[in-house]
Amino acid sequence: MSHNQKSPRRKAETADEATLNGFTTYLTLERNRSPLTVDAYLRDLRDFSAWLGNGKLVRATMSDIRRYVMYQAGERRVDARTIRRRLSSIKTFYGYLKWAGQRNDNPAAEVPGPRMADKKPEHLHVSEVEHLLHTSVAGRSDFQRLRDRAIMELLYATGIRRAEVASIRIHDVDLRNRVIDVTGKGNKKRTVLMNKASARALEAYLGVRPRTEDQALFVGRHGRRLTPKHVWRIFRDIYDVSGLQKHATPHTLRHSFATHMIENDANLETVRELLGHEHLSTTGIYLKLAMEHKRRQYDEAHPRDRMDDAPTTQRRKRR
Repeated sequence: MSHNQKSPRRKAETADEATLNGFTTYLTLERNRSPLTVDAYLRDLRDFSAWLGNGKLVRATMSDIRRYVMYQAGERRVDARTIRRRLSSIKTFYGYLKWAGQRNDNPAAEVPGPRMADKKPEHLHVSEVEHLLHTSVAGRSDFQRLRDRAIMELLYATGIRRAEVASIRIHDVDLRNRVIDVTGKGNKKRTVLMNKASARALEAYLGVRPRTEDQALFVGRHGRRLTPKHVWRIFRDIYDVSGLQKHATPHTLRHSFATHMIENDANLETVRELLGHEHLSTTGIYLKLAMEHKRRQYDEAHPRDRMDDAPTTQRRKRR
């Protein structure tokens, strides 16, 4: 084959990428999705495309999609939440192809996702969070240590996602009023509050933040913005040396924020707005966790179950 002649595989790859480029434009302009959301869609579709084989993405059938879902759940042992997210991305993609006139059907429309287990969100206790926020990794520079501390404080103070942390720009932060403008899922903007501890940590970090043209709040040593993966690594490095035994991720601090707020009688609607949940029912799961906390407090505070049975014994003796 001559160098000027393209291989069939190369043509197939180009066709798939061209279709995904069109899908990217659709998500950005027609659906107003954020760059982070678009990247998540593309990751899911490239995984599906790699499983199908190059050049088959546009022509996939309902049977292909069902087998992919079974493969994810079986051989790859992917959790149900991730499979449902990937399936949602696939459904959106074929909805786009139908909208664009490249297909007359959506083969994923009737494919069910795996059933979700009724799983409670894992959270850390207040004492565990306190221990974590006072943990630092040896060998880090002052800049890294102060930056990492500010990120950890912010994750717990606001309950924002790691992708939202990475997307914050300097001018989004108002330290005086302790508020931050955040761009969340679906490119939706909201304002979150932060506590005094996180504001102090941010102020200390900004004092050593390198000069850079990048407007991102959190940057690396060379002045380039951190990615969500960087935020995850910072959390993991600190958590690994903290000595805490539970499995935890940056999202665990989001669950901890919500749980602790409701345990301390914060209004559910307020917590919903701060978390950026679209529906109150999504936030409602934290009420169950708060009720468990209240039950423990009730058992510790009410004296009846600690009373002895002396009166009953005496009555028996009098008989």
